[in-house]
Amino acid sequence: MTATDPGVTGADVDRMVDRLFLGTPRQRSAFWVLLLLAAIIAGSGVVADSTATVIGAMIVAPLMTPILGTALALVLADSRRVVTSALLVVAGATVVVAIGYLLGLLIPGPIVAETNSQVAGRISPKLIDLVSALATGAVGAFALVRSDVSDTLPGVAIAISLVPPLAVVGLTLESGAPDQSVGALLLFATNVTAIIATGTAVLIGYRVRTAAVDTGRWVGRLRARTIVVVALLVVVVTVPLGAGSYQAFRTQAIITAAQPAAERWAQARSLTIVGVTVRQGVLQVAAVGPPGSADAASLRRELDGAGLADTSTRLSLVDGGSQELPATGAE
Repeated sequence: MTATDPGVTGADVDRMVDRLFLGTPRQRSAFWVLLLLAAIIAGSGVVADSTATVIGAMIVAPLMTPILGTALALVLADSRRVVTSALLVVAGATVVVAIGYLLGLLIPGPIVAETNSQVAGRISPKLIDLVSALATGAVGAFALVRSDVSDTLPGVAIAISLVPPLAVVGLTLESGAPDQSVGALLLFATNVTAIIATGTAVLIGYRVRTAAVDTGRWVGRLRARTIVVVALLVVVVTVPLGAGSYQAFRTQAIITAAQPAAERWAQARSLTIVGVTVRQGVLQVAAVGPPGSADAASLRRELDGAGLADTSTRLSLVDGGSQELPATGAE
């Protein structure tokens, strides 16, 4: 802290404790009501593929409270409240997943990444998501400590994705896509871990423990292993995120190399390339043209020349013809 920023006072600690630990029935009931509504809004937004609706769920969702409560309890070395806050996060997450699953039962078709952009954007978290979550967690803790900047909290709620990934977990589980559920759950775990890690760091930096002691509040002994465990949690989520980032980089490199090669091949045969993607490690090339105009062997040679000899490829040819279907009317 600087000479003009003395940190926090005992009154600030009391305010944070009262706000984050949900000690009264009124606070707990408000948490569950808001969480249920946020889960319904998020699930509906994902089903409708509506970004605006999903953002609304982010603003309403109260999960940030027990997550930051876990960070504050860690800083105060209050093991009972660490367990209580952590269990509240787990229970809340379970409820949101269950609501997402139930909403999925009401939808006739599957809600999966292939047909829904809200799902697609939340099943492949990368290292950049961790970086964003770390920064967002720091802002959230800073806004909590500094009541004069608490107006930034709605922005923090939008920046961090907590309830929408859980809704995606439930919806994709019901749709029979458990691999996508795991990806969305990893995104949620990444965000929770980042908030706790940076929240703990910010609260320690603002000398919350010292302020609590000065006001006579009981504070336990903050052990080094607590900080080590928090840091290890960040490392644990970094590993799969790093793998996801590498896979995304590799996928983009394949598409970048394949696109011009496929375009050259198609132009020489009066075909039109309508899609170059990578799915499950296989390059997918889709072209439009008359039947029999595609030569898969020549495309293979073109791709090999582009440095993609080790990349398995699937060519799909769509007949570019059209037919008129006049209305028959009532007969």
